[in-house]
Amino acid sequence: MSRSTWLAVDIAIKAATVVLLVWALLNPDLPQFTGKAFTGRAIGYPIALLVLPAIWWFLGRPRGIAFPVAADILLGLPFLIDVVGNALDLYDSIEWWDDANHLVNWFLHTAAIGLLLRLGPWGSATRAALAVGWAATTAILWEPAEYVAFVPDSPEAVTAYADTLGDLALGLIGGSVAAIVVSRFSPRRLPEATREI
Repeated sequence: MSRSTWLAVDIAIKAATVVLLVWALLNPDLPQFTGKAFTGRAIGYPIALLVLPAIWWFLGRPRGIAFPVAADILLGLPFLIDVVGNALDLYDSIEWWDDANHLVNWFLHTAAIGLLLRLGPWGSATRAALAVGWAATTAILWEPAEYVAFVPDSPEAVTAYADTLGDLALGLIGGSVAAIVVSRFSPRRLPEATREI
């Protein structure tokens, strides 16, 4: 596919995520959105979707680095997958959906970080270690936020500890696999960085 097609896919991911967030905010009484912290998601997700484009705009573009569209798609997909899963009520209707999300979404955003690390001076092993560090850190930071948003005063409080341990493990596994896979890609040094990522 052409670069413009990939950019269109990237924009579509962001737009679909925002549209589903707005739909959730407009329909808070639907069972799939009740108690799911959609106000927080509606604030946090769009900001998260704009972080890489903003960093590129201010730091990468002036240096002649092409917009890292593949990394941006990989960073955006977990947010879309999450809101689609909620919109379709998959978290409550498919027992393993939450676990699959932790595994797959950590794979996706850690792969994005792995692609971005290719722009640096690091070797394959260092890039893999940094990406695993990203996966572990984000999984650890995500779980307290998820606990505060969903668990207090909910029926999930009984199983929260086991769920948290499982989520941490799945996030680390998904992220570690992505880190190892992407670290095998050849690095993109800055003189070559104007090529598409």
